[in-house]
Amino acid sequence: MQSIFASRVRMPNGWKHNVRVNIKAGIIADITTDQLPQNGDMIVDTLLPALGNLHSHTFQRAMAGMTEVRAAGKDSFWTWRTLMYKFIDHMTPEQYQAIAALVFMEMLEAGYSSVGEFHYVHHQPGGARYDNVTELSERIFTAAQHTGIGLTHLPVLYSYGGAGCAELGGGQLRFGNTVDEFCTIVDKLRSLAGNDMPFDTTVGIAPHSLRATSPDDLAQVLNIQHDAPVHIHIAEQPKEVADINNWLGARPVEWLLDNADVDKNWCLIHATHMTATETLAMVQSGAVAGLCPITEANLGDGPFNGVEYLAAGGAFGIGSDSNVRISLVEELRTLEYSQRLRDLARNVIIPKAGSVGEALYLGAASGGAQALQRKSGTIEVGQLADLVAINGQAPALLALNDDQILDGLVFAAADDVITDVWSAGRHQVQGGQHIARDAILTNYRTAITGLLASM
Repeated sequence: MQSIFASRVRMPNGWKHNVRVNIKAGIIADITTDQLPQNGDMIVDTLLPALGNLHSHTFQRAMAGMTEVRAAGKDSFWTWRTLMYKFIDHMTPEQYQAIAALVFMEMLEAGYSSVGEFHYVHHQPGGARYDNVTELSERIFTAAQHTGIGLTHLPVLYSYGGAGCAELGGGQLRFGNTVDEFCTIVDKLRSLAGNDMPFDTTVGIAPHSLRATSPDDLAQVLNIQHDAPVHIHIAEQPKEVADINNWLGARPVEWLLDNADVDKNWCLIHATHMTATETLAMVQSGAVAGLCPITEANLGDGPFNGVEYLAAGGAFGIGSDSNVRISLVEELRTLEYSQRLRDLARNVIIPKAGSVGEALYLGAASGGAQALQRKSGTIEVGQLADLVAINGQAPALLALNDDQILDGLVFAAADDVITDVWSAGRHQVQGGQHIARDAILTNYRTAITGLLASM
């Protein structure tokens, strides 16, 4: 049994003070208020439900900063993607694991307790199969175990190089599988997750996008969903919308909602370019909008239709996607700021009067838990002990009362206000640092040195 004493805790019904939270086998077993700390308690200032990071490509962290030089002509997502393909062609399984461990460590230190790893690198450079078809996914599993982050693994079906079943080419050859090959990978990973991984590990499926699958392949692969999470890239770029419309006769979100049983188990990543009709239809489906505001800004994707979506009651969560910058608070503030810049107004993303920071933080906690199929997002008995402690005495937060603290966290604080993080009761961040930070950094440096030497 672990016990945490917090000066204040954000419970589902508001703030409570002098709270003891008891954790047993990774689950919140008991919560009592108006207490005094007891011997052996872990004492923290402010305790919050930790967020899940619902969308990540860990390997892209290693190329952060390499694509910020303007090329001749107009840079775009598509030119960035070409550079990414070249980069991945040199990465070994050992390097992949070391990079993933760094990313998971940084996520935990940023306040995330879990991650949805949208994993599409399955094969060797050039597309040759590893002897072990789940080699690289197992590297992700190992990195998750070493860092203690909660994992929802999302192996990706990526069969085509573009809309209309274009052939794979170049760096895409490491991604490609037939539906049958993909089902074999998923079956093996589910077996491994059930036998060799922590109890809070989940394996979902991720048809990469409408442009990288086909209607028939999508229908087939959904037969192995079995109520697991389904994540898909959708409507990230205007060109993608146009390509799908020209091929399938409908815009991506429109086509998907009309041709698949999209429900609360789905997460639509980068649903950036939607009409008002699509926005409302997505809300009604119950799916989660998977938003990655830092990456979406970095790649020039455009702002999400957040005002209309949240006004209609849509569920959302946040992810770090390319991992160019891993910061939970910056993701949330960038989401709101993107709406302000577009609308030339302040405090715009929530439909009613109230705290924007609270609505963003708690909304993302709920939506992230839904998207990762993780029993978390609130501090209640029976939930996973996915918890984050922040220092309410830090200069950015010291002047704020209970009702302002989440506004301060989202809009004024830096990552260094985070003191402790628990993932399913695993106390992985203590005093602001991951407990295995030195070893993880050493392995990462070795991996990057070898990777750069091979390029």
